[in-house]
Amino acid sequence: MKKISYIRVGTCYYKIVQIPTTTGNFNETLVPWNIETLRNDHGKAFIGTIKKYDGFTCLPGHKEFKQDCYGFYNTYSPLPHIPQEGKTEMSLRFIEHIFGSQMELGLDYLQLLYSKPLQMLPILCLVSKERVTGKTTFLKWLKAIFDNNLTYLTNDNFSSQFNADWANKLLICIDEVLFNKEELTERIKYLSTTDFNKLEAKGKDKREVEFFSKFILCSNNEDNFIKIDSEETRFWVLKVPSLKKEETHFLEDLKAEIPAFLYFLDQRQLITKHSTRMWFSPKEISTDALTNLMQNNRNRVEKELASMLFSLMETCEVDEINVCPTDALQVLNRTRIKTDLTQLRQILKKDWKLSNQDNSLNYQKMIMWQEGGLGLTPAKGRYYTITKSFLLRYFSEEQKSDA
Repeated sequence: MKKISYIRVGTCYYKIVQIPTTTGNFNETLVPWNIETLRNDHGKAFIGTIKKYDGFTCLPGHKEFKQDCYGFYNTYSPLPHIPQEGKTEMSLRFIEHIFGSQMELGLDYLQLLYSKPLQMLPILCLVSKERVTGKTTFLKWLKAIFDNNLTYLTNDNFSSQFNADWANKLLICIDEVLFNKEELTERIKYLSTTDFNKLEAKGKDKREVEFFSKFILCSNNEDNFIKIDSEETRFWVLKVPSLKKEETHFLEDLKAEIPAFLYFLDQRQLITKHSTRMWFSPKEISTDALTNLMQNNRNRVEKELASMLFSLMETCEVDEINVCPTDALQVLNRTRIKTDLTQLRQILKKDWKLSNQDNSLNYQKMIMWQEGGLGLTPAKGRYYTITKSFLLRYFSEEQKSDA
C-alpha cells in the first residue's frame, strides 16, 4: 500500500487515496480536498510542500511510466507487477485455449497491449454458446495485469452519453454483449479507429481528449450479438470451446504468473508485421466465427434472393445469372417474402457491390412459372450479373444447407 499524499492540480487540491478491494488489493484514486482541511490536519506550512501540477493528462506507458509529464499529472495507472523471469506454463496454456490455432497472433495482441499501448488493435470478440469456456476468466486475468487501466461496461453503460469513467482506459471490456441497434455498432467501430473522442461527464461541458482504448466483447450469442456487414475488417471473432476440466484455483495460478508473463512478453519477438492501421491484416484475423456472424447478419430478403439465384443456376446448369431489380421483385412477391425495389437495389448495389449495365441489353430474365418452378426467358434491360462463385463465397452456409 502506497503512502497517502496530496497534490495540487491547477488551483485545486486532491488527496491520493488507496481504496481497498475484495481481492485484497488497492485501487488508487484522486479525491478533491479542501485547503482548510489541509491546514487543520497538517498546518499552514505543509501546504507549501504539496507538489504542484499545471493540469491533468493521460499518457499510457508500461515499461517506462512517468507520473509527471512536463508539469502535468498523468492519470494513467502504472502496472502493479514488475516483470521477472519465471514459469509461464499456465498462462501460455490458457492463451492457447482462448485463441486456438491463432495462439501466436493472440500473443502478439497481448504483447502490443503491453509494449505499444497507443497502437490501434482490432475489436476482439470472444463468443460461445457453451458454458465454462474461460471468457470471463480471460477478462479477470487481463484486469489483474492492467489493473485500473481496464474497465468493465454493460450494454447500457456503453450506450449512455456519459463516458468520463471509461474514455481514458486502455481496455474496455463488455460482457454479455447484445448490440441490436446499428448506432451502437457504428459507435464502437468509430471508437476503435479514432485518435480523439469527446469526453462528457454529468454537469460538465464536453471536451476533446486523445483516445487509445481497445475493446473486448464477450457474448453467449454466436450468431448475431452485433450487426456487421460482409466487408467489415475491424472485428476479430473467436469461438471459445469449453474447458476440458474446471480448475477451482485457475485464476489465482494465472495471477501468480503475471510477473513472469510480462517478462516473457518483453523478451518475445512479434511474429506479425504492422500491415494495417489495426496492425493485423483482415486475412490474419479471419475466422469461421466471423464468417458465421456475417452470414447471420444478412436480412431475410437478401438470403432468399441468394437462395433463389443459386437454385436457378443449379436448375439451368449455368454459372451466372443476369437480374434486374424488377425481375427479383416479381419473383419474391410470389413468395411470402415482402420487399420493394428500393431494398433490392440497395442489396445489389450497396451490399453486394455490383454494377448494372449502362444501357438496356438483351439477357435471360429470371421468372417463376405458374406451377412454382424457376426458369429463364428472353428480356431486355440494364441488368446486374451475379456469379455462382460469388454466391458460394458469401452465402456458403446457406447453399450447403440447401444442397
